[in-house]
Amino acid sequence: MHMIQTALPQVVESRDALALAADIAVVITGLAVIVLAVVLIGAVIEARATLKELRIGVRQNLGPVSDRARAISDNVESITDTLRTEVRHLRSSVRAINDRLDQASDHMEDRIEEFNALLEAVQAEAEEIFLDTAATVHGLREGARSIGRNGKDLHHSPDTGPEDGSGVRRPAGDPIGRAAAEADRDAV
Repeated sequence: MHMIQTALPQVVESRDALALAADIAVVITGLAVIVLAVVLIGAVIEARATLKELRIGVRQNLGPVSDRARAISDNVESITDTLRTEVRHLRSSVRAINDRLDQASDHMEDRIEEFNALLEAVQAEAEEIFLDTAATVHGLREGARSIGRNGKDLHHSPDTGPEDGSGVRRPAGDPIGRAAAEADRDAV
């Protein structure tokens, strides 16, 4: 050890001031790095503890919020499913009503066509009856005229009535003669 002691003062003596300042700077820098490392390790440990507390706090505070959000999303999903089902039912009901309306419309069209055909048949019958009646009245008139012309030549009996406007005297109780006279008056 003596040798170290004797060598150390020689080493220390043989160095100049600049080398000594460099050695002191290296030692100070080393001590600063060690202090900085200790401070950084402490900061990391503290940051880790803070993050751990923050994580626990987030779990405690956000746990009920996330549970509530999950319940709300379940409710929204349930409402959506219910609405979807109701819309399907409504759509099928509307489709059924449209089908029924189409059937009713077709049925009404058929009934209207049948009614129109019936009206045409009734009109044709009424026209035929009217024409037959008009022909009968015309025939009666012509017959009455023809009888009247032939009757002027005959002697008038006391049971004949007044003339009917055609110059022909008809029997007083003759309904055909009255009807013909009325028809002649209406024609004039």
